Amino acid sequence: MPRLEEVANVILRVPSILVLDLLYKCDVDSFTDHLKARTEDMLFKYKYVIWNIYYLGHIVSVVVLLLPLGRIIQLYLHVLAALLLYMGHQIVRDYVRVEAHYGYEGAVFLDTPALNRFVSALTSQIIVSTLCAFLLRTRHVWLFSAHLLPLLARMVSVPLDWLLTFSSMSMMITGAEVAIFLVGNFFVPYRLAREAYRGIMEVEVNELYRLMAVGVSLWHGFAVPVLFSVFWFVLFGVQLFAHFGSIAAVQQGPLLYLLTSVSECCASPYSLLGLTFVVSYTALGLLSLCKFYLGGFNALQNHNVMHRGVTEGVTLLLLALQTGLLELAALQRCFLLFIILFIVLTSTLQSMSEITEPVVLGLGASRNRSVWKHLRGLSMCGFLLIFPGFMAYKISQFFNMDFWLLILVSSCMLTSLQVMATLLIYSLFMVEVWRGAALPGLDEIVYYINGVCRVLEFAVAVCVVAYGAWESLWGEWSWMGASVIIIHSYCNVWLRAQAGWKSFLLRQEAARKINVLPRASVEQLVDHNDDMTSAVITYCGHFFHASCLRKWLYVQETCPMCHSLIKPSSVAPAAEPQPTRQGSPSEPETNAEEVEENSQRDDAFSLATSPQDSTSSKNKDGLQHLHCGANGDSQAVGKAEPSYSGDGETKAGKAD
Repeated sequence: MPRLEEVANVILRVPSILVLDLLYKCDVDSFTDHLKARTEDMLFKYKYVIWNIYYLGHIVSVVVLLLPLGRIIQLYLHVLAALLLYMGHQIVRDYVRVEAHYGYEGAVFLDTPALNRFVSALTSQIIVSTLCAFLLRTRHVWLFSAHLLPLLARMVSVPLDWLLTFSSMSMMITGAEVAIFLVGNFFVPYRLAREAYRGIMEVEVNELYRLMAVGVSLWHGFAVPVLFSVFWFVLFGVQLFAHFGSIAAVQQGPLLYLLTSVSECCASPYSLLGLTFVVSYTALGLLSLCKFYLGGFNALQNHNVMHRGVTEGVTLLLLALQTGLLELAALQRCFLLFIILFIVLTSTLQSMSEITEPVVLGLGASRNRSVWKHLRGLSMCGFLLIFPGFMAYKISQFFNMDFWLLILVSSCMLTSLQVMATLLIYSLFMVEVWRGAALPGLDEIVYYINGVCRVLEFAVAVCVVAYGAWESLWGEWSWMGASVIIIHSYCNVWLRAQAGWKSFLLRQEAARKINVLPRASVEQLVDHNDDMTSAVITYCGHFFHASCLRKWLYVQETCPMCHSLIKPSSVAPAAEPQPTRQGSPSEPETNAEEVEENSQRDDAFSLATSPQDSTSSKNKDGLQHLHCGANGDSQAVGKAEPSYSGDGETKAGKAD
């Protein structure tokens, strides 16, 4: 029953968080200010008792929340048994009142209505006593039968005036039993705390990491994300049904009513944390749906940390804390939450764009002939191209243009811009497929398309920073706005400019190195019986296509085969270099360290074909590798691992 235990572990802890949420929303100061007493001393005592109850409620709720599953089940069983006993006493008191009103003091067996009432009350009391014994797993049913005392007195024809006395006596007996039970278990919290302390000390880690290990254990043991998500959905459901059909709900409309309900359910730290996990799971669902739509079930196996919805949840939590969302009034909190959710949705669309781009480019580069796959990729690109612009248009109608709104609109514009570049590169790949021959200089065209896209992104970032700086200097200045401008300037302006300039210099340096290398003559190509029509010769004697070697030189200054430096030697080489071929006896043997180094350089080789920053997620996905054809042109294939041969050809694995 592991699944049932997991469900119980979450459901049984939700009431504790609900109590904590209610205690946080409770205005004790306002309540105590309205108290009235005969004297100031009595008023002080009342306030003292109320504040102690308030703090005791927090302590009890936290303790119950942190109890092990077995203990918390026992606690709920005892609480349920106490409620059953209370219900039994209430049934008996109602029975005594009815009998006193009826006025019949004779034997119950001689009056049919009295006998029916007696049998019904006796049956219900027996059921209550049996259920209490069953819940507490004991055979001593008599321990839970004190409320039967008035019924026994009525059965022996005790006067009706005495029945209320017997009812009060039965309640006193039950109260005494409960007090004895509580006194007998007075040290249970201490024993639980001692057991928890022993469990913590048994964790075999250093003292520095002990607290972290305990936190991780509690996080997984209590299923914190699921727990707070269920708690938030309970709040949201109550909020929806409490005001459903009201005049305010009808006037607001469905969308505004939902948004207002969501804002009402994030008025405390507990509900805000619950909304954070709900947003995280929602983003994860949207990203998983995008993966499934593009690649089916196999695409769901890609567990990218950046595409797990964590970024969206953390973004909402940080923005809510920085803007003081919990301290705002209901209407202000609603509008601020709308903006925060818009930012989160923009981040989700950006992640969907990062998922879609390698899939679409892989379809075009690998020459996949599945029409349905192409339609799915293009339809997702169309959605990501149009929907962000629609969002930017809608939000610009609700609010006046300022620095924050400009950041939102620019994020939507950048998403559409990236998708447009993806579609353009995909179109070039498909043109190459329809022609049946490689496009001349396709690699350069792709580079310039990506370069123009990055330049436009850089320009948008500069405009946002300039507008924010102008607004801070001539408008309302704040520390938070200034910090956002600084972070935006560093991440989106400085890092973009640095990466773009570095990529440009690498390409310039690679072109210069290629130009100084000697060209292979026709006789040399014929002597090697190769299909190559043109090649350059490195100083170590290997033949390569000039375009292929240039891509390698974007990140490395060594030969792809022997890793010798590709630089002019101080001593002129002999007549001509003697080329070596892969697998020939003259080729040096490589050890395991060299193989690992070559693999890392191969990864760098694939990243250098784009001007994007090597730390971005798109480069990590490896959008494309280049395959050298016999004519020296570079043809793109999707996600293939390149291997380099001594004759200069780059052999690529077949793409899916």
